[in-house]
Amino acid sequence: MRKFLASGAIALAALTAGAVAIAAESVVHPPHKHWHFQGPFGTYDRAAAQRGFQVYKDVCAACHSLSLLSYRNLTELGLTEDQVKGIAAEFQVPDLSDDGSPIERPARPSDRFKKPFPNALAAAAANGGKAPPDLSLIVKAREGGPDYIHGLLTGYVPFEKLTPEQVKEFAVTKDDNFNLYFPGHKIAMPPPLSDDKVTYVDGTKATVEQMSTDVTEFLAWASEPHLEARNRTGIRVVLFLLALAGLMYAVKRQVWADKH
Repeated sequence: MRKFLASGAIALAALTAGAVAIAAESVVHPPHKHWHFQGPFGTYDRAAAQRGFQVYKDVCAACHSLSLLSYRNLTELGLTEDQVKGIAAEFQVPDLSDDGSPIERPARPSDRFKKPFPNALAAAAANGGKAPPDLSLIVKAREGGPDYIHGLLTGYVPFEKLTPEQVKEFAVTKDDNFNLYFPGHKIAMPPPLSDDKVTYVDGTKATVEQMSTDVTEFLAWASEPHLEARNRTGIRVVLFLLALAGLMYAVKRQVWADKH
């Protein structure tokens, strides 16, 4: 009996390992890009982040919320207070009148970004049963961070360009959305970007690659808006510690000079 159980356990382990190996083989990691904000001296590309906000506002905001940001935070990207007021005023948000009655009013810079759906149930009902994720921390929440977000946005492959092996292995139909970098490769979200989907204010050509890079830069800033200040503080601390170490060494040499 024990031998039977042991053999069964070994067989189950082998099958599990095989399944994991097959799953691992189907995972394709997105290519690494150079991002301005990575590393101890990282800073955000303000122009790219502003363009990325435009992509989020014109495309992504229809389904994805950004609930941890207020409109006034956009001044940190270089937008003026008047520009932020104008952006906020485009949206109607719920509030209460002086007598406590529910009303809708234009958003103010102090308001959080308006959510596209009133609640998670409504978001799920409008998107095939699953609510689109909030993007406030999406770059921090996904393995691969900005590379994954950029890869996901640029990794869609039309059905016509799939190989017969891919169609068979992943059971892809013409109604499915195939993405190279999404786990399992079949993703519910259709390709959100296409060339010239937005018209950039600064005249930059709005290719899929450009828009993907810009919106990733913006979402990275949204996930960690204080990164630059933290990097500056870290550099100052390191420099202070180096100076302190040198000073302490000099004092030690002075104090013990007559003992050697």
